[in-house]
Amino acid sequence: MINGIVADIQRASVHDGPGIRTTIFLKGCPLHCAWCHNPECIDFEPQTMYYPEKCIGCGLCNEGCFSGAKVICGREMTVEEVVKQVLLDKDYYGTDGGVTFSGGEPLAQREFLSALIDACKEQGIHCAVETSLIYFNEEIFRKIDLVMADLKIWDDKLHKKYTGVSNGAIKEHFRKLNEMNIPVIARTPVIPEISQGIEQISEFLKKLSNVRKYELLPYHPLGSAKREALGIEPDGFTIPSAEYMKGLEKYVFIRE
Repeated sequence: MINGIVADIQRASVHDGPGIRTTIFLKGCPLHCAWCHNPECIDFEPQTMYYPEKCIGCGLCNEGCFSGAKVICGREMTVEEVVKQVLLDKDYYGTDGGVTFSGGEPLAQREFLSALIDACKEQGIHCAVETSLIYFNEEIFRKIDLVMADLKIWDDKLHKKYTGVSNGAIKEHFRKLNEMNIPVIARTPVIPEISQGIEQISEFLKKLSNVRKYELLPYHPLGSAKREALGIEPDGFTIPSAEYMKGLEKYVFIRE
């Protein structure tokens, strides 16, 4: 029996791939993106998140928090337990929807992810993965129907500064997916304070015939409350203006 650490399961999601999807967030990521909106998924171990505004002062912390002020993020689950949750939404997937494995970095739990994909495929469910592409596993990618991957910053030094890792392997893994003809939706989170080289990223991706779409995702502060709940300093970034995003539209593309 293969177990893994799951941070969250979101049902009826419309933001993590085509159609209606069930998104499985796996804990653990080797990147430490300065703007991460899922900071609770970086550490591999379960963590306590504290929201003081929800505390009612009942004094029963040791018996479990009844107000939601203390939340444990991360629990060990079996493949069967996860797939049971996925199947609750199967009737709503239609021809486009399915399950998306996200994180964190789902390939950091390689054996668990592979077993989850196999179990979902046995049920005829479309499988997508959201990944940083810092890891590459040919067996897993050949089973996946769709890969959604970020190329966050073009310059390697800046990439190391803001994510903690080089982007050399990530670029190479984009090329390998192209050689395998695995469908990819490529993304860049737009951070106005960073010189990301979006023009260079777009030109690189246009040369890869398997990239179906290149999206620019404006930074959002959804991770701020979670950072505070984990005792992490604010990231200090700002939401890009509509005008800023408009100026970048020429770099996005969709291939039919």
